[in-house]
Amino acid sequence: MTWIEDVFGTIKPVIGMCHLPALPGDPHYDAACGMDGIVAKALTEVDALQRGGVDGILVSNEFSLPYLTKTERITSTAMVRVVTELRRVLEVPFGVDVLWDAVASIDVAAVTGAAYVREVFSGVYASDFGLWSTDMGATARHRRRVGAENVRLLYNVVPEAAAYAVQRPLADVVRSTVFNALPDALCVSGLTAGSVADIDHLRAVKAAAGDVPVIVNTGVTDENVAELLEVADAAIIGTFLKERGVFENSVDVARTARLMAAARSLREPERARDGKSTALAPQITA
Repeated sequence: MTWIEDVFGTIKPVIGMCHLPALPGDPHYDAACGMDGIVAKALTEVDALQRGGVDGILVSNEFSLPYLTKTERITSTAMVRVVTELRRVLEVPFGVDVLWDAVASIDVAAVTGAAYVREVFSGVYASDFGLWSTDMGATARHRRRVGAENVRLLYNVVPEAAAYAVQRPLADVVRSTVFNALPDALCVSGLTAGSVADIDHLRAVKAAAGDVPVIVNTGVTDENVAELLEVADAAIIGTFLKERGVFENSVDVARTARLMAAARSLREPERARDGKSTALAPQITA
């Protein structure tokens, strides 16, 4: 059993995104709405995701645009407030992502009990946010200092809006990242949220990753989820689950349930090939 199956209770889990509105300090923060409004919105989104039947939830400050690679203290403080409120209603494993700050993500996870974080932990990139340089050695030591060794690290090896500063074959990047960083999983993304991840990139990462799980991180829909999960071990989905599939909209329970039905249809033959029970998790509907 992989750690993914252990945490989520299923093979090929689907993790739904809870996108938070702009937070205090962000350019588009709605001061009139305030933190109470942000918490209320997040509670509504989590309720819709869980009624739609997702296997896990990832909470991120998705609307803190434009992102920082070293976030301000107020951002992680606000995230802790929101996630603490969400814990009252969360019924599935959850993770956090403080975009795009690996250390802040680990800190929030450590104090809220999140099971996993997704971030860009390794590499140097030319990005829309400038030259983006990471320090995975320092991040690993910080994780140990704050007692977050049990928090799973999902490494984004094909980051959104960025490319390696020096061209390297993707398979080489994956193999060296697995050897040097010991990631818990590798995420493969498209250019932006909602953009379909390149299936060839996904296959290349999976072929080079060995026993490390691979997650398709953007662009999954009810029409391509079966194809993508034939390769990937899990999926993180945000945009498709929104009303009309629009990034800025709220989560749509019916769209979420439709995608989960398509994802679950893939699990039965997978389990049959593995010689495991073909029983599927019950579908939660509106």
